[in-house]
Amino acid sequence: MDMPQVRLQSQQAKISLTITDAAVQIEQPEAEQSIRQPHAEITMHTTPSKLTIDQTQAWNDMDLKSVFKRTEDFAKLGKKSYLEGITRRVQEGKEMMEIENGGNPIANQARRIAERKLKDFAIGWIPSQFSVKSDYQPSELNINVKVNQPEIKNTPHKPQFEFQRGQVDTGIAQYQSLKVDFDNLKFYGVNGFEMNI
Repeated sequence: MDMPQVRLQSQQAKISLTITDAAVQIEQPEAEQSIRQPHAEITMHTTPSKLTIDQTQAWNDMDLKSVFKRTEDFAKLGKKSYLEGITRRVQEGKEMMEIENGGNPIANQARRIAERKLKDFAIGWIPSQFSVKSDYQPSELNINVKVNQPEIKNTPHKPQFEFQRGQVDTGIAQYQSLKVDFDNLKFYGVNGFEMNI
């Protein structure tokens, strides 16, 4: 006996998705930097040292005098001798004026002249001790330093962005369907009527 059958064949719908990814591009330009270091300014001032040696006294002790010194000494000696001579002659004149008071002024004056002290002579080519005078002034060094700060310039650059939006496209890849088949299905009507469906 053939059983009546109903056959159903279905197909599901399929959705298609097309996805475009979002894209981000970031570019960071480098900052511009310039550094300038001015040189330090150094100024130096030096006062030269000074050595002074004075041998005048030593030369004078050795009787190696300059013309000016010798002239000055002769002038002083002449003045001194001149004043001593005037003093002596005044004293001798007074003694002669008072000869009536007694004594022997002429003989006394002759004795004094004979007893005049002669000059002492010493070795003339050896200068006296510490006759050479020296003086030393050391040099002075003044240093001035002017420090110049570095000159730094910065120019920053902002980052650059490029953004592309993502997108999703939807569609139907496959439509749904339903197929219905009948097998051995009969319709029985009135009066024994029979029909295949």
